[in-house]
Amino acid sequence: MVPVKFTTMSVPRCEQFEAWRNWYGSLIDIASRNAPDKGFPARNLTWRLGSLAVAQVSAPAIWTQRTKPLIRRNPVDHWVITVNRRGAMTVKTPSASFSPPVGVPYVMSLGEEMETAKNDHARVQFYLSRDGFRGIAALLDAARATALDTAEGRLLADYMTMLARNLPDLAREDGPRLGNAVEAMLGACLAPSSDRTSNAGKQMDLTLLERVRRIIRAHLRSPSLGTDKLCREAAASRSQLYRLLEGEGGVAHYIQRQRLSESFALLCDVSNVLPIGSIAELLCFADASSFSRAFRREFGTSPSDVRAASLSGLPPVPHRKDAESNVRCFSDCLRGF
Repeated sequence: MVPVKFTTMSVPRCEQFEAWRNWYGSLIDIASRNAPDKGFPARNLTWRLGSLAVAQVSAPAIWTQRTKPLIRRNPVDHWVITVNRRGAMTVKTPSASFSPPVGVPYVMSLGEEMETAKNDHARVQFYLSRDGFRGIAALLDAARATALDTAEGRLLADYMTMLARNLPDLAREDGPRLGNAVEAMLGACLAPSSDRTSNAGKQMDLTLLERVRRIIRAHLRSPSLGTDKLCREAAASRSQLYRLLEGEGGVAHYIQRQRLSESFALLCDVSNVLPIGSIAELLCFADASSFSRAFRREFGTSPSDVRAASLSGLPPVPHRKDAESNVRCFSDCLRGF
């Protein structure tokens, strides 16, 4: 899918902030917190998906304000859910003032006055029309002007970030399904219940799996990587983790496969001169022999053959014997909605 793209990078430095302010001018007032001579390098990517818009924004430090005159001139009253990926900020409304931490989403309405102060920042935002999301209107209104600093809120933040990252690869025909998927996920995170959690099951599983993958990738070389560590860092129960990775052969098998994939990458890197035994030790295998046996079972070839092929200029392609996960790409998560 192709987003609407706006960037200040193509205009002279002295005109960058004015271009950014004009881009948002009919919706919010903006003031820069930087000196004019520093320029204002900023970018906005927005995917328009019917009653839902998803935006990725990066910009220098700013103040923003949505005032009563602006609301009268542009009476759009969409809900906005924002998660900051970088940069501190504060939010003020007539009834509340708060500072959402990085990685914690918060809900606002464009139909009410607000002020924000942001440092240099990057954020992901969902814009939700009231007509398109009337099924969860009460939940969204109840959550206005609050930071969702809960386990469900952080799961929502991961989901928003993952969705924005994968939208460029989403097929156009999958776009209409996205609103229903997002509504189910929001309902489950804003007011967890057995029915809502069931409706959002695919979304929540995919998000949790992405979180688990990141944790595993970050700790591949740690001997302490296992079920306890994953449960603690992913904020998941053991039963959740076991169910999530059941199709991958279990937690230990999935971790081993990720370590084997990392070893394959190292062996294909001609600049890497570590002996095969050292690679095995680095990735927490008991010894070189057990590593080689596991490697051959996974890829159908030996570590030494992979390194030899790479050095000859013909990097081999691994052939896994077992099937991959049913979820191969983000659009798989949208099937059935």
